[in-house]
Amino acid sequence: MPSIDIDWSQIWFNLSHLCIAYVLALPVALNREAESRSAGLRTFPLVAMAACGYTLVGFSILDSTDAEARVLQGIITGIGFIGGGAILKSGGSVSGTATAASIWTTGLIGIAVASDRYEIAMLLSMLMFLTFRFVTPLKSKVEKSD
Repeated sequence: MPSIDIDWSQIWFNLSHLCIAYVLALPVALNREAESRSAGLRTFPLVAMAACGYTLVGFSILDSTDAEARVLQGIITGIGFIGGGAILKSGGSVSGTATAASIWTTGLIGIAVASDRYEIAMLLSMLMFLTFRFVTPLKSKVEKSD
C-alpha cells in the first residue's frame, strides 16, 4: 500500500484562503438573503469559495502565466454564466442584473483571496455591501420621484 504524505502546512494555507473568501462573501449574502433575493446566504459564499479553490488549484499545478490566465478566464466566464441565470426578463422589464453583477464580483473576491490580494477582496466586499445597503434605498427614492 502506498504511503500518503500529508502536507499540513499546505492544507492550512488552502483552508485559510477558502475561509477568508467565505467570510468576505457573507456581508452581501446576508443582505441579499434579508431582501429575499434569488441568490443569498448559500450562493455568495459558495461562489467565492469555488472561485478561490479553482484559482488555488490552477496556480498550484500550472507553470505558465498563459495557463493561469486561461484558468482565470474560465472562472470569470463560468461565474458570468451563473449570474446570467439570475437575470429575468418579463415583458418590458428586466430584473436580477444587480444580483448577477454581485455574483460576478463575489467570484472576483475569491480570485483575489487566492492571489493573496486581500486588500482588493476586502474593498470589493465592503463596496458591494455598501452599494446594496445604501444605494438600493436611494434607487427606490429616485424611482418613486419619477
